[in-house]
Amino acid sequence: MEKLIVSSSPHFHGKQTTQSIMLDVIIGLSPAMIASVVIFGFRAMVLIVTCVAACILSEYCSRRIMKRPQTVGDLSCVVTGILLALNLPVTLNPLIAVFGCVVAIVAVKQLFGGIGQNFVNPALTARIVLMNSFPAKMTHWTAAFDYAANADSVTTATPLVTFWQNGGEGTPGYLQMFLGVHGGCLGETCALAILIGGLYLIIRRVISPVIPVTYLATAAILSALLGRNPLMDLLSGGLMLAAFFMATDYTTSPIYFKGRIIFAVGCGVLTILIRTFGSLPEGVSYSIVLMNILTPLIERISKSRAFGDVKAKKKKSGKAGDAS
Repeated sequence: MEKLIVSSSPHFHGKQTTQSIMLDVIIGLSPAMIASVVIFGFRAMVLIVTCVAACILSEYCSRRIMKRPQTVGDLSCVVTGILLALNLPVTLNPLIAVFGCVVAIVAVKQLFGGIGQNFVNPALTARIVLMNSFPAKMTHWTAAFDYAANADSVTTATPLVTFWQNGGEGTPGYLQMFLGVHGGCLGETCALAILIGGLYLIIRRVISPVIPVTYLATAAILSALLGRNPLMDLLSGGLMLAAFFMATDYTTSPIYFKGRIIFAVGCGVLTILIRTFGSLPEGVSYSIVLMNILTPLIERISKSRAFGDVKAKKKKSGKAGDAS
């Protein structure tokens, strides 16, 4: 006779693991990485490898110092390194990139308990820290296909900066922006590569299309309402990359459907408002981090009620003068 075993959930385990999910994300990011090397040359590969190595080393050392089990093998630190690298200009000194990796892994991730415990996206938070610490170096762009060894020899402006300063005059054509033939961060230029990677993650069911579709749609609608160029807003800056690969982060985004809608709408609204009225032409990093902070509140108000659960009625207070 078999014994009845009573245990806590989960009772059935799926085939997916943290490592397999992160491996899928790395595969999804591969088109953007390849495009960055094609567009910006060998320096892009050096920056990506540097960030990945620095994130792995930071996670390994911090786990050893904290005397916690090693988590390098789950590949989450590799994903963080790639995402941070793709949010950096190719001209950035690798040592500054290493500093950003330490901030992302040690300060944002490990000091809060490791994977699943951080309340903001590590890569985006590190980018914000670098933007405020090294603003000139973080906004130094080179033209596409300029493989010159001297990074300071040629400078250019991103389409978003051009639109912000000149009202659209001198911005690249839509096809150029779609293919990434313009200046910008490593992973934000080629929209085609980002879409390929994003569709791969959706097909593999690693991410839900709810957040990226809602985020992009909200940004486009608000851009049109404010008299901007919706297509330019979608194809420029880090909006496309963030919508598929950073706003969908499991730890820092809501798990309920209604919560995801609220979260994505908030990201889209904040992004366009910052781009329109802020002192910087880009607003993606700040908008997602702000919504990350609000995620626990969003989860609370969007949580589905259990089947059969009856909402408790509020007791009416007695009127003044009633008999006790």
